[in-house]
Amino acid sequence: MDRKPTITDVARLANVSIKTVSRVINGERYVTEDMQTRVRKAVAELGFHPNLSARSLAGDRSFLIAHLYGDPSGTYTSDIQAGLLNRCREHGYHLLIEEIDYSSPDIEQRSSTLLHQLRLDGVVLTAPVTDNEIVQRVLERARIPHVRITPQRESDASPSVRIDEREAAVKLTQHLLSLGHRRIGFIKGSPNHAATELRYSGFCTAMEEAGVEIESDLLEKGRFTYASAVPCARRLLARDDRPTAIFASNDEMAAAVIAVAVEQGLTLPRDLSIVGFDDTPMAQMLSPALTTVRHPVREMGEAAADILFAAFAQRGQAASTSPAPHRVLPYEIILRQSTSVAPAQAAAAKKAATKKAR
Repeated sequence: MDRKPTITDVARLANVSIKTVSRVINGERYVTEDMQTRVRKAVAELGFHPNLSARSLAGDRSFLIAHLYGDPSGTYTSDIQAGLLNRCREHGYHLLIEEIDYSSPDIEQRSSTLLHQLRLDGVVLTAPVTDNEIVQRVLERARIPHVRITPQRESDASPSVRIDEREAAVKLTQHLLSLGHRRIGFIKGSPNHAATELRYSGFCTAMEEAGVEIESDLLEKGRFTYASAVPCARRLLARDDRPTAIFASNDEMAAAVIAVAVEQGLTLPRDLSIVGFDDTPMAQMLSPALTTVRHPVREMGEAAADILFAAFAQRGQAASTSPAPHRVLPYEIILRQSTSVAPAQAAAAKKAATKKAR
């Protein structure tokens, strides 16, 4: 076929109506599985690509989903977007990426203008925008379905996707405590991220449950970046009574702690145990490899998109009175070589073993 295939060509090859082809392409309900299979096979065989503008004009949808974020640092944002892109491709949608200056005094006007110009079908929010009440108010006023990823608090008004970050931090801290560590330093993340307080809260809970005092001198404030954690690590490790372990609130900051420790001549993990959070690709590349929490970030993006597409499928039906869905995905504690028994405990064990051998 020399010309570009049309929706009519697809309908003829699949032996269905043009309306059925349109419904399959637009992801509408009430199309039998057999017809969906025939249409998709015809689309693939002909190499048919539906025109986005034509699809938008044909109905009340733009086939556009936006990811609104406020912190482009690290791999977190790109992993969320990878998950969103995966689902958007499956459903014939396009993903728009917009950075929001959440500290701007005219954020309400900027957000309203953005949503009006783009005519979005749905929005996914990540920290710190996910907890911005102004942006949420603008979305609710525009009646645009939206999903919040890792909010500080869940709401009946908007769906969310998260892991139990507090519980994960509890278990990671308990791992350090089980190794005999009692002087544990903690490096917090950005103050405007929900994950910052959730992870710190989990650390505090585990320490308190173990009856271990949290020393304020061992707490540092980073910003989830390598550069911000370097001075934090230097202050902690310059102390005469330096900690025997450090909990960095993400892998990037943990990498900075490892670099500073090696710079100061410490042997890891004999002299210092280090843990991070997220299990980014760098966690396995560090030396020693990093003990951390496996955070299913890409899957969170996919789950957020799934919630939006489920909401789209319900359009035109009576409004539901049930609370917004909240999905909690599983995490995993990944134990690697960056943690070992506390120095004092290791020394005591060595002394006991020597005494027994005599």
